[in-house]
Amino acid sequence: MQTLLSEQAALLPRAAEAESILRSCVHCGFCNATCPTYQLLGDELDGPRGRIYLIKQVLEGHAPTARTQLHLDRCLSCRNCETTCPSGVDYHNLLDIGRAVVDAAVPRPLGQRLLRKSLLGMVPNPGLFKAMINTGEVFRALLPEVLQAKLPRSVRPAGLRPATQHRRQVLMLEGCVQLSLAPNTNAAAARVLDRL
Repeated sequence: MQTLLSEQAALLPRAAEAESILRSCVHCGFCNATCPTYQLLGDELDGPRGRIYLIKQVLEGHAPTARTQLHLDRCLSCRNCETTCPSGVDYHNLLDIGRAVVDAAVPRPLGQRLLRKSLLGMVPNPGLFKAMINTGEVFRALLPEVLQAKLPRSVRPAGLRPATQHRRQVLMLEGCVQLSLAPNTNAAAARVLDRL
């Protein structure tokens, strides 16, 4: 992709990396076929190709807006797009660069800043996260319906994990919210892996 970074963007610590990634994109759109947000929303700017265009515009000197920030925020960072990209675009690194530039230029509302800060403190702490889920359960009836719908209905306790019978070992990433929101998933994965 033809790219001409602005003088300001050229001074960024990762400017050369961003320019290289932008140049590797050939606009084919294969990435959109595997992007969950593009599939759900159907908006070009909510797919990797559209976000690449938005980041390119910002790095070329166009002022980012809250709308630009929203489209970048909607990316799940699942990297599905990278698996289908014939050009090997390093999308997740470009997205990190783009988000940093946009976040530096577009201040977030106070409520959003507080929510992000509290989530960053809570999610990596399983005990605190579980306590917040339990508190939400207790006060579910008092919450607005919109928030009630976002809480899990009930969390079934995890099933039994298999006893260690094999000499082989498997490393499984359990995630930071899995034990609180879907503990059965990890136990089920352990049982499946045990049978392999």
